[in-house]
Amino acid sequence: MFALGLIGLLVRRNLLFILMAIEVMLNAAGLAFVSAGARWGQADGQVMFLFILTVAAAEVAVGLALLLRLYHRFHSLDVDAASEMRG
Repeated sequence: MFALGLIGLLVRRNLLFILMAIEVMLNAAGLAFVSAGARWGQADGQVMFLFILTVAAAEVAVGLALLLRLYHRFHSLDVDAASEMRG
């Protein structure tokens, strides 16, 4: 699952698909923590999964704000258009 997210991150040029690939990678890491915690019979994996969910929610909020700003300015979601943004 993590490899699919990494491939999606490297192959896609659309910002929305890149954000979805990062979400897949975060969910794969969370699944690994939960399964490791279940294997060893401890709740540490579930606690780490809650932290991963928090990071994923923050990433979605910031990522979608940047995505909307990029689309509003360039009328495109291409990653190459983001390199033209200057303050």
